[in-house]
Amino acid sequence: MTEVVAALIRDGDRFMICQRPAHKARGLLWEFAGGKVEPGETREQALIRECREELAVTVAPAEVYMDVVHEYPDLTVHLTLFNASITEGVPQTLEHNDIRWITADEIPDYQFCPADKDILRRLMGE
Repeated sequence: MTEVVAALIRDGDRFMICQRPAHKARGLLWEFAGGKVEPGETREQALIRECREELAVTVAPAEVYMDVVHEYPDLTVHLTLFNASITEGVPQTLEHNDIRWITADEIPDYQFCPADKDILRRLMGE
């Protein structure tokens, strides 16, 4: 099982989503910023590192919003989504194809990674 972390970064009633690069697995699907937890890292440390690498921002992880286990054909992920806030920087597309700020009502307009399905359902019910 691959440990993965992601950030639910909100701005009022909107939250940030990122489009995966075309050349990667699940290319051009939308997701929350984050990535794999490296050996020796806490989940929070991994989230801070990933957001620096992907978005050039510093985030402050807060409580866990939700965690899910999802089986893809090529791997099984345990995804922990943290509520997080940007403490420094402006998000940049260092790794992603695009970054958007959307409301829960706009979720159906985007194609997300399958692992995010239950999270998105919860966000739409808030």
